[in-house]
Amino acid sequence: MASKKSAGSYDLETSLSHLLRRAQQFAYDQFVQQMGDSSITPRQFIVLFAVNEEEGLSQTDLVNRTGIDRSTLADMISRMIKNGLLARKRTAEDARANAVRLTAAGRRALNSSLPRAIVAEKALLDLLPKSVQADLIKGLTQLASAIGDAKVEEKSEPARKAVTRKRPAAKRAPAKRK
Repeated sequence: MASKKSAGSYDLETSLSHLLRRAQQFAYDQFVQQMGDSSITPRQFIVLFAVNEEEGLSQTDLVNRTGIDRSTLADMISRMIKNGLLARKRTAEDARANAVRLTAAGRRALNSSLPRAIVAEKALLDLLPKSVQADLIKGLTQLASAIGDAKVEEKSEPARKAVTRKRPAAKRAPAKRK
């Protein structure tokens, strides 16, 4: 069966979002295969890794570091605390913020997962010629950075609109007659 393609139409073979999803699915499958009987998911691994890099990060900092949305990350952290991988406490600087740290079990889980995660990453990259690998990482890094910048801009846009919105002219009291 011949494929129907018209000028300017959507094409799965060149759709960035579709290609990224397929690559992500393969990466996920490789990660799960490498983890074997471990119950650590790719997102949990990323959280453990980010917390290990900088103990005491707030949940907001973790959202920014991992790209995991706020509500999903809050649920994940609660489950990871329940499973003994993470601990959190209120920060001294901001009583509303939680500082997250690894527990001993979390550190053991990260240390046993890290070599397997590296193998999974290598399996994905090894599908490409060495000459393309660095460019792919560079391009995806730029894309992730641009997405982060767009999210920051999106959050500040409502505040900017409120400041620049025209306010109705103040009503003046009628001038007194002499």
